[in-house]
Amino acid sequence: MGLRDIFSFRDPPESETSKPFLEHLEDLRWTIVKMAGVLIVAMFLCFAFRQKLVLILQRPLNEVGNPVGTLRALGITDSITISFHLAFYAGIVLSFPLLLYFLAQFVLPALTAVEKRFLFPAIFVSFALFLVGVATCYYWLLPKTILFFFHDTQSLGWEPMWTVQQYYSFVTRFVLGFGLAFELPVVVLALVKFGLLTYEFMARTRPYAIVLIFILATIISPTPDVLTLIAMSLPMCLLYESCIWIAWFMQRKAARSASA
Repeated sequence: MGLRDIFSFRDPPESETSKPFLEHLEDLRWTIVKMAGVLIVAMFLCFAFRQKLVLILQRPLNEVGNPVGTLRALGITDSITISFHLAFYAGIVLSFPLLLYFLAQFVLPALTAVEKRFLFPAIFVSFALFLVGVATCYYWLLPKTILFFFHDTQSLGWEPMWTVQQYYSFVTRFVLGFGLAFELPVVVLALVKFGLLTYEFMARTRPYAIVLIFILATIISPTPDVLTLIAMSLPMCLLYESCIWIAWFMQRKAARSASA
């Protein structure tokens, strides 16, 4: 799919004049500028509370008794570099609703008045799913994962000596990755709305989708144990199944509207 195919989703109704391709690119540029501006503001706001961020992200380690002891900073500039990394990831979480809103403004400018009423609820649901994924990973999966890696390192006869850079990089990417995985319903339903996916296709390919979900969970999962794999893949499978029935409802409603 090329740029013109993407921009075709943004074309207004036939009764209105379509924008030239270069104007679409100008809209894209301003969308990127607005998203970057919001993210930078949120990032610097989070940087002001970097001590709190450090304590929050180290909480799962403390919950399992902090088996590795004090995290070690090996670089001279680690305090600033890691603080900016934490502020960047925390800024993504903080500004996530606005980022979604600006993206929706660019992709879907020709929504009808009825469809626009569902834009903010859709953004709210998307943000809620993201937070549910982050919370599930932070409070339940992350402590178990940390403890697993600690015992696995010891089983090889090595002494775990983790650095602040390694720990915080792993924690932030793992938690955000789990949160983004919970965005699966939003992506699938958007494809259904654009007509790229149908209920029949999703129902017919359900077994293949489940296999792909387990493969994706295996890649994302930091541990090879079965419980962690199920913990990551089962919510995604349930979300995908819910998407199938929501797609069925959307197509049925659209068919009734067309027949009326």
